[in-house]
Amino acid sequence: MAAAPPEGAGPAVHRPQNGGVWALLSALRQPVPPHPSVHPVPEPTLPRGNGQPRGCVCAAMELGRLEYLQALVTEFQVTDSTEAKEQVLANLANFAYDPSNYEYLRQLQVLDLFLDMLTEENETLVEFAMGGLCNLCLDKTNKEYILEANGVEPIINCLSSSNEETVVSAVTTLMFLTTPRSRVQTTALPVVECMLRFSLSANTRLSNLASIFLQDYCSPPQVEEARNLSRHTAVGIPLPKD
Repeated sequence: MAAAPPEGAGPAVHRPQNGGVWALLSALRQPVPPHPSVHPVPEPTLPRGNGQPRGCVCAAMELGRLEYLQALVTEFQVTDSTEAKEQVLANLANFAYDPSNYEYLRQLQVLDLFLDMLTEENETLVEFAMGGLCNLCLDKTNKEYILEANGVEPIINCLSSSNEETVVSAVTTLMFLTTPRSRVQTTALPVVECMLRFSLSANTRLSNLASIFLQDYCSPPQVEEARNLSRHTAVGIPLPKD
């Protein structure tokens, strides 16, 4: 099993029963469940104190955090094991839950790594990458980076995944990425039509999330146009498998 990560990894969260739409969406930003790794990354060794000033210890801990994340990225790049790549990407997605890691993840170009993985054929890699982006995109700097990197299109493409977790993360990420400037992309007609069909899904989790998207991020004329489109075509983004 992989060694325990350094201090600062995002803890598991539970979906609140109340608290509004943003509480619900924030609850969807949760760590990806890991699985056994073939190539575990060792935990960094941090100083034990020895009378050092508190500032020195904190600086060493931050350096340890960066080195650990760098080790994960390097492991992903050099390993030939698919299972190891999946484990490392899951770990990076978990670290993306903690705002303390945002700057390091940007420095190590992990946002680009997540975006690149969205076009992989391996559904597990896509799921973890999409989960990592979902964890990152509430941050303003990360949001702007994803938008500038033309990340909306590959995220929209993930709506057609057969993996429920990938689709849920993609819908949530589109919500988080919606701004007055990006709205034309995040609520494009095919997306709204897709949300209409998701809202009718027997999957309660997906239907509720799609309903929130339609109510809070789309205008009534957009929804009506998409509804008219649905009446005249059977072509659309398929529902994920249960």
